[in-house]
Amino acid sequence: MLDLSHIYKTFNAGTVDEKILFSDFNLTVNEGDFIGVIGSNGSGKTTMLNIVSGDVTPDAGTVTLNGVDITSRKNFKRAENIGRVFQNPSMGTCPSMTIWENMSIADNKGKTYGLSFGLNRQRKDYYCSQLELLGMGLENRLNTPAGSLSGGQRQALALIMATMIRPDLLLLDEHTAALDPKSSDTVMMLTEKVVREKKITTLMVTHNLRHAVEYGTRAIMMHEGGIIMDVSGEEKDKKTINDYLTVFNEISIECGN
Repeated sequence: MLDLSHIYKTFNAGTVDEKILFSDFNLTVNEGDFIGVIGSNGSGKTTMLNIVSGDVTPDAGTVTLNGVDITSRKNFKRAENIGRVFQNPSMGTCPSMTIWENMSIADNKGKTYGLSFGLNRQRKDYYCSQLELLGMGLENRLNTPAGSLSGGQRQALALIMATMIRPDLLLLDEHTAALDPKSSDTVMMLTEKVVREKKITTLMVTHNLRHAVEYGTRAIMMHEGGIIMDVSGEEKDKKTINDYLTVFNEISIECGN
């Protein structure tokens, strides 16, 4: 489904700040995977997502989606097949526009715009049905500006917008990190529900070990640009937070922390 093959990436090459992040990095994501990606700061988690989305270009290697080499494809073209929800709740929605207007924009993703009304009233019932999945009552607030919603509500809305036109791949970039604990748990439960019901292959970067343990079908731990743990199925189900913490502690000792 998604293949990152022999990826190399160096930042600030040839300077005193040179940082070799990826050296022959490889990852295969299978159709239907819901992968939680964890690791310490600087391990390469977000850069990996940026390479998949096209926001960062690898120095060498290939990115393949559904058998098509997209390594040289621009990020806005990849967005036709790849959805993304960012850490900052304000990045996934336009605050000055209403929920209805935001959803209309998401609904027209990849389509050609003409001289027509921005709001498609024929799609109103569909928008409401999508919002009902969240269980937040947003389907009754279509004319409410997105900027007046709470952080958790905006992330939930951004999640629905990113998956309205079902993407081949969904990228979640620490999408609960900026939320309070209750909102974070709510958005994670909604994420699992939406991903499962829409059958969307998903890569989720998170610093929350509990979320990596409780959600998803597969968990990957990264360190210094490499994958040091990759578990799925029964093996993942048996893992506990302490199992992940043990590996983290071993890494810290090796790094002299």
